[in-house]
Amino acid sequence: MTRSRSRLANESWESLLTAHAALMKRFAAEPIWDEVSMREYDVLYTLSKHEGPIRLYELGRGVLLSQPALSRLVERLAERGLVERTPDPEDGRGLRLGLTPAGREAQRLVGGRHAVDVARAVAEVLTDEEMRQLESIGRKLAGARAPAQKTVSTSEEAVL
Repeated sequence: MTRSRSRLANESWESLLTAHAALMKRFAAEPIWDEVSMREYDVLYTLSKHEGPIRLYELGRGVLLSQPALSRLVERLAERGLVERTPDPEDGRGLRLGLTPAGREAQRLVGGRHAVDVARAVAEVLTDEEMRQLESIGRKLAGARAPAQKTVSTSEEAVL
């Protein structure tokens, strides 16, 4: 029996989410999260991918946290000296976020160990061709147009 396109899409999505959950549990069990939690690392990693400081809404595009939760997490990371907040030169009320040298070092140390765990987990079950396909599919899904989202106003961002 042939599955409908809609059913196939939903079963594909469920498979992706199940794989993500299983891998995240595996990664969370690794003994590398002493300096920073997985969520903190996610923020540090996202900031490390940018050449300079970014706005909170830009950071929010790359992490799976609500804006209020992200603001609180950034506040804690700033208090620990891992993230710095600087005035936005384009908008005096806004802030830009970037890694401090200590934040960059924490991201690099944890990231190196995490990269080894990710490589091991993925390479032990996928062929090189499957990894290339997965990368291509992931990029394609990430680039899919989403419905219009509410934009964050400068006043909302200034709360950070």
